Amino acid sequence: EVQLVESGGGSVQAGGSLQLSCTGSVSPFDKYGLAWFRQAPGREREGVSCISWTGVYTDYSDSVKGRFSISRDDAKKTWYLQMNSLKPDDTAMYYCAADISASCFGGHGLASVDYNLWGQGTQVTVSS
Repeated sequence: EVQLVESGGGSVQAGGSLQLSCTGSVSPFDKYGLAWFRQAPGREREGVSCISWTGVYTDYSDSVKGRFSISRDDAKKTWYLQMNSLKPDDTAMYYCAADISASCFGGHGLASVDYNLWGQGTQVTVSS
């Protein structure tokens, strides 16, 4: 059974940092496009960041650009979301996602329909 397992969520004050991790039991892992999404109560799920299977292409939503950074470690079958300068508006449940067909290129990769594998979510709470 394919599983994506997130870790690293928690509570932090505004201006602080957190790093989320997601480990996926998918194969071949180095051919999968990977992403992070988030969903706050009463709001739609939002694509936060994606990274191509090559690791060359990344993309970010405007709301996190310049503050968040996505990376991947194929040897560990893990990808990360480094979140800096956190704001209360970043408070949400964060989900990792993976799909062998996701491209993260040319404006693609930040739509939930592009991914068929999802983690269970990890809560991030930013207080002012």
